[in-house]
Amino acid sequence: MRGIAILGMVLAAGTAAAGDWESPARGSQLRGDLLDALRPLVEWQLGAPVEFVVTEMRVKGDHAFATLVPQRPGGGRIDMAQTPMVAREEFDPELAEGADHVEALWVKSGRQWVALHHAVGATDVWYSWEPICAKFRDVIPEACGGP
Repeated sequence: MRGIAILGMVLAAGTAAAGDWESPARGSQLRGDLLDALRPLVEWQLGAPVEFVVTEMRVKGDHAFATLVPQRPGGGRIDMAQTPMVAREEFDPELAEGADHVEALWVKSGRQWVALHHAVGATDVWYSWEPICAKFRDVIPEACGGP
């Protein structure tokens, strides 16, 4: 029994170390700054206007990561077949599992956040690539094989 308790403490300590990021509150300046930095990039792909439902957002130091659901203001669903990225033949909605999600990575540059990498409707964990992990492991440790 003692061994199980010790194992539990070790696992909890590892989780705390890996998850020592901040999750900005809804309506906070930080959350707004991050979403505003990403919005023009996603609107280029999906058409304006776009709002985001935050599934998860992590910030640690000068790095941030989020998984988001894009929608039209008021909760309207985005018709992927009618988006600019489909019109430009950059995305085939027939081959994708759906584009109802966005993942993004930001870096803080001076006083502003810059959306450095993002994907709409990705079907793989694109951010587990080692060059990305080398920079962003602090906010995506589970995708990068640990802290």
